[in-house]
Amino acid sequence: MERHTRFEHHRWVGDKRDQVVHDIDACTDEQRIAELMAAGTYLCFCPDTLAEARNRSYRPCRHCEGAKEAAAAEAGNEI
Repeated sequence: MERHTRFEHHRWVGDKRDQVVHDIDACTDEQRIAELMAAGTYLCFCPDTLAEARNRSYRPCRHCEGAKEAAAAEAGNEI
């Protein structure tokens, strides 16, 4: 998926409406990301990591393969 110009240097983008973080590089539901960008209810994280998103109470998107892999890596497991 091509990154939105406002997030060309960010991998993790959060949805403020439901506190879900998306992996822009590995999301399998591109329509969800397009809807998020159209709604304008997004934010990025600094540092650009899943750990920082979780620190802000965001949970990984279940449609993003990268989020699943990063969550497994955080837990010390492999998928």
